[in-house]
Amino acid sequence: MSAVTDQRPRHFVFLLLKNFSMASFASAIEPLRIANRMAGREIYRWSLASENGETAAASNGVVLNVDMGMEIVTRDDTVMVCGGVHIKDATTRAVLNWLRREARKGAGIGGLCTAAYTVAKAGLLDGKKCTIHWENHDSFEEEFLEVELTKSIYVVDGNRYSSAGGMSSLDLMLNVIASDHGQELANTVADQLIYTSIRTDRDEQRLSIPTRIGVRHPKLSTVIHMMEANIEEPVSPSLLARDVGMSTRQLERLFRRYLNRSPKRYYMELRLQKARNLLMQTDMSVINVALACGFASPSHFSKCYRAHYDTTPYRERGSQASLTT
Repeated sequence: MSAVTDQRPRHFVFLLLKNFSMASFASAIEPLRIANRMAGREIYRWSLASENGETAAASNGVVLNVDMGMEIVTRDDTVMVCGGVHIKDATTRAVLNWLRREARKGAGIGGLCTAAYTVAKAGLLDGKKCTIHWENHDSFEEEFLEVELTKSIYVVDGNRYSSAGGMSSLDLMLNVIASDHGQELANTVADQLIYTSIRTDRDEQRLSIPTRIGVRHPKLSTVIHMMEANIEEPVSPSLLARDVGMSTRQLERLFRRYLNRSPKRYYMELRLQKARNLLMQTDMSVINVALACGFASPSHFSKCYRAHYDTTPYRERGSQASLTT
């Protein structure tokens, strides 16, 4: 295609961490294969790597052979770290040291799905923008204060790349192809994949509030958005109602009608959901988790948590620890 220039193939090294996401990995590597086919020549090359240079197991149980261990790459290479479940366990000291070494040489570094955690842990995202799967957003934000975390489906900041997981890896790689060889080739690759709507870094990863709750009511969506943005310091129902031009009683009726619960109950569930994420994904103390989710009293937090999840915060954390050992 005319957009393709005469240059050496760009080389990607996909580092497959333990329990990596197959969906995220496949969505990243397939566009490169199709780009070569559509260009009529090899414009991209790739190698698969694992920490020990042996096979790599995905979270779905599929085991892949790899081409290399954590060997030296060149400054022209791009390392894409592929994460999945239990990302902290997969982020070993050896992986962190290798990423730091290759980054010092100028290699591009990316994190797919949860692997933005690994890249951030290596200190390679300080002062930069990134994204991560929405389930890990709260814990990431608490741990990496020097990183500008977004809710975008993918982020490109210099030679640092991140995608939120799943199909967002495809959108990221289509962006890379367009930057390298023109939008025409990227569109052709998308057509081959029957991908009819290429998303940009301005698209957010989660469904819109109306789609999530199954209700299209502007004032209800606005109130829920305000709740989600004010977890650490909850806003009273009366202030929420006032900000959307309603009385507290009208707001109560609105939530009862569409969500079958009071605003206070819905807000509490949002806070407890965040608390559960923090308990299961961070090493924050239970007291600090309580404070981060708007509970001034640890005892009140524990009581509310037990009523909703039928277990205490301490037992929740203990059960998660047993799953990862």
